Amino acid sequence: MTNYTLQDMTNHTLWTDFILVGLFSQSQNPSLLCVVIFLVFLMALSGNALLVLLIHSNTQLHTPMYFFISQLSLMDMMYISITVPKVLLDQVLGVSTISVPECGLQMFLYVTLAGSEFFFLGAMAYDRYVAICHPLRYSVLMNRKVCLLLASWCWLLGSVDGFMLTSVTMTFPFCRSREIQHFFCEVPAVMKLSCSDTSLYETLMYLCCVLMLLIPVTVISGSYSCILLTIHRMNSAEGRRKALATCSSHMMVVTLFYGAAVYTYMLPSSYHTPQKDMVVSVFYTILTPVLNSFIYSFRNKDVTAALRKILCVRYIGISFTILFPANQ
Repeated sequence: MTNYTLQDMTNHTLWTDFILVGLFSQSQNPSLLCVVIFLVFLMALSGNALLVLLIHSNTQLHTPMYFFISQLSLMDMMYISITVPKVLLDQVLGVSTISVPECGLQMFLYVTLAGSEFFFLGAMAYDRYVAICHPLRYSVLMNRKVCLLLASWCWLLGSVDGFMLTSVTMTFPFCRSREIQHFFCEVPAVMKLSCSDTSLYETLMYLCCVLMLLIPVTVISGSYSCILLTIHRMNSAEGRRKALATCSSHMMVVTLFYGAAVYTYMLPSSYHTPQKDMVVSVFYTILTPVLNSFIYSFRNKDVTAALRKILCVRYIGISFTILFPANQ
């Protein structure tokens, strides 16, 4: 462990703020980058909000699969709202600081949502397994009570992960630099500021992340192994196509989210640089919520049909009002 003076070890108590280096420090055109991120943020919010409203308003979408998709969309809206508004506001106001309580809250919410999404993707894989491998028992095995129970456990396990990582990370003394080489308070970036030996904690965090990934990955791989075996046994080409279509969107989201998570939390520190970490974080923090909404909307016939139905009803209603205005 590196030796520090008593003054170094106590300085962290005097620091009330961290400094976020941010996305714009290395950009040649920060104003343009700010506009692009703002547009992406609006697309993510509007796309996921529209998906939630469609699923809530259309009774044909009141199925377990769409219940989990709506939860995922809600999660993505919260996910991107934790980091991007502050990044944009800081750039506009010329501020780059974040207080210790704000940093801890941001870290807790971020880790909670990320952990919950791991388990939700596992629950969605199980839902597809039941739908394809046990279609006659689907309504019984995936009834409303089971769906609510699965969703509750996903949120609970994610919050437990967020509480453990945040509470331990924020108790370390920070006496090196106030600058977080990131645009938000992510656990690995904050840990680099600690002046104490964090090797044991990093090992425990690694094992925790392995467990957090191992459980849903086991469910996902087991579910899709059974699904592929069932599809292989199908005699109907149309049936195989429909079964694969219902799983393809989910697998795309799993690949995007888990790939970034493995890089951030499971690869050794020798593979990491601040620039690489920031690029990967931009991908799964800002871009993934946008991609998820597009994957589950434009690639889904039921969702696009529900959207066309609503637009058609609105169009007819507006046209009728124009042609036959109410008597004044």
